[in-house]
Amino acid sequence: MAEYRIDELARAAGTTSRNVRAYQERGLLPPPRKEGRVGIYTETHLARLRLITSLHERGYTTAQITELIVSWQQGRNLGEVLGLEEALNSPWTDEIPTYLPTAQVREYLEADVEPELFDRVVALGVLKPDGEQCLVPSPQLVSTFAELVSKGFRLTDVLALHEAIAPAIEQVARRMVQAGAARLFEEHGQAWLPSSVEVAEVTALLQRLRQLAMSSVQGLLAHAMERQVADVMGEHLVRVIRQNLPDAARGGSLD
Repeated sequence: MAEYRIDELARAAGTTSRNVRAYQERGLLPPPRKEGRVGIYTETHLARLRLITSLHERGYTTAQITELIVSWQQGRNLGEVLGLEEALNSPWTDEIPTYLPTAQVREYLEADVEPELFDRVVALGVLKPDGEQCLVPSPQLVSTFAELVSKGFRLTDVLALHEAIAPAIEQVARRMVQAGAARLFEEHGQAWLPSSVEVAEVTALLQRLRQLAMSSVQGLLAHAMERQVADVMGEHLVRVIRQNLPDAARGGSLD
């Protein structure tokens, strides 16, 4: 399980260290494990922070969130509650967001050649400027962009590809999550919250669904890529053959 210091936890959750301390004081966030004078947080804390952030984004106040969480925990073991929250909200990737100097990021992406492209990257959520620093939610994605540019791809083309793919991925993820939710609500009802007896069962189900979702998407993508590579290469070879045929034979069949 990943471990974080307070600034690392805040960065991974997209919040501030000040907010983390405030949530602890209000009892919204369990205290960290102490190693000497340093607090050590885990993915369980990250899951709770992401839940709080999600509720804030939906318009709930901190007081309302406190009431919701306290009500949810009543009559339940705290460890069970946090286990369910972790299954719901823990990261699906081991990437840790990082901060980089804005000037370095611009140079990395060669965005100074076409300054408007930097604004486009920001609009896509790939970067989040914060003064002279940029929060990079997915360092791996930015690294991929930069490597493609270094291989001769134009940044504008890479961004266009990302703009085309990202909404489709979001739609697939949304449908998969809705299918899982519908399965639980069909059995238990729309207003259902698991009892203390059901928490462990639901947590195990969610963890298994995560594994199945990732493996199924990876498998589908791998097979689709195989088919598309074969199709594109086949089309290219046909063009090459036609271009090298004598003029009189170009109109004929290649069969």
